[in-house]
Amino acid sequence: MTENELLSERVAAGILPRVLTTFDMVAIFVSIVLFITNAAVIQSAGPAAFGWWIIAFALFLVPCAIVTGQLGAMFPGEGSIYLWTTKAFGPFWGFFAGFCAWWPGVLVMVATGTLTISFLGYVFPALGELSVAAQGGLIVAILLLAAVLAVLRFRLTQNVVNVVFLAYGLAILLMFAAGIAHLAQGHPAATNPWDFAAWSPSAEHGLNFASWSFFGLAVLALLGVEVPLNMGVEIRQERAVTRYLLWGSLAVMVAYLVATWGVMVSVPAGEAANITAVAEAVGIGLGDWAGKLVALVLAAMFFIITVVYNFSFARLIFVSGLDRRLPKAVSHVNAQKVPDVAVWIQTVLAGVFTVAAFVVVPFASANTATGPADAQTEVYNVLQAAVTVIWCLSIVVLFVDVLIILRRYREQFEARRLASPAVFWVASVVGALASLVGVVATLSGSWTPLISNDAGKVTLFGAEIAYGMWFWLVGGIALASLLVGALLYLVGRRVPA
Repeated sequence: MTENELLSERVAAGILPRVLTTFDMVAIFVSIVLFITNAAVIQSAGPAAFGWWIIAFALFLVPCAIVTGQLGAMFPGEGSIYLWTTKAFGPFWGFFAGFCAWWPGVLVMVATGTLTISFLGYVFPALGELSVAAQGGLIVAILLLAAVLAVLRFRLTQNVVNVVFLAYGLAILLMFAAGIAHLAQGHPAATNPWDFAAWSPSAEHGLNFASWSFFGLAVLALLGVEVPLNMGVEIRQERAVTRYLLWGSLAVMVAYLVATWGVMVSVPAGEAANITAVAEAVGIGLGDWAGKLVALVLAAMFFIITVVYNFSFARLIFVSGLDRRLPKAVSHVNAQKVPDVAVWIQTVLAGVFTVAAFVVVPFASANTATGPADAQTEVYNVLQAAVTVIWCLSIVVLFVDVLIILRRYREQFEARRLASPAVFWVASVVGALASLVGVVATLSGSWTPLISNDAGKVTLFGAEIAYGMWFWLVGGIALASLLVGALLYLVGRRVPA
């Protein structure tokens, strides 16, 4: 090995086959980043939702894509942020940043299982009336099925992902078409999307600090830009790195805007923030059958997203196993050359978390007035918010990584330079600040009226930050996760190779 070269850099390419094309990478990118349900959740912001989207695109998504493109071009190895942070800061911070990027994947798999059931429940109402514990059992079953698909031959699994990805794109276009059809039938818009006065900082839900939790939501909706490069050595052509970032980012931006518009003009404001409103919008504009068809496609897509999260995040602990940051067994690959042990570890962890959230401490038992649908919403929002906090912290590290790496590895930078260093400085400062604001905004404002955050408030830089049940749930999960990450590194160092 050369100086500063990780064992995983040298051997991963010899273990894992190169199978991913640019189209595959775009499909993975969209699967990781584009949770179209966020186009419904953000409806609580009213017409200002479009303003929050645009701000998040400019201050977070674009800087992430710029920085990831350069790092991926310089070091296209397996493990993305784990690899890059190790290059910049050494083994502890590399592992810790990798953990902060990896653990949200486990939590999101629980959330995607919840979404799969939610959309199936939209089509089959009896499913939505199951007890919270029964729904938890179904999520565990979804996780197991997803794991089985994730450990098959990678090319076969990716082909399935690509097919469902295309159907996903058509479903999103139907959301936009449904909005047009609703207006063409002579109906007024449920909420006027062109009300730019609602963007004003003086408006009730305008672009102001009182509503900045929507910025946290928008940042959540854009996390994961770097994740496809967890499989860096499995990409066939180097140019796919920059191409997937360009086309994937454009697809995500367009999808969120058109779906948000379709839901806003079609679905009554009181229902628009429900996670199934994206299917309801199609039912209102194009007929109930079309809404149910879209719901089935979305159920299939969120199942596939569970698969994608499992196999892509498994690569992070796979390379940690290769580098002996974790036990050697974690780096095992099966006959299909897939890191199967890593996949099953994640599946078990997600299953344990599901049982804890839906069975051991069911929300329904804490509040007899809370039904299964509300419990789904509570679990989904708390997990997604915790994911935002943890993942945003890892992205702050990503933005610092690029500045250190450009200086420390000047020869590699000049050989694969994508832009002037000034571009990366601007992108890093803007993106890191946006990430930190996303953390504070997420902790400050509850995403659902089902969980209060009004116990108290403090003022920071002129902005009021609330802390109540929401703050303690989301912040507690995030803090406990960070402590576990540091502990795992210390334990891992003491495990015999």
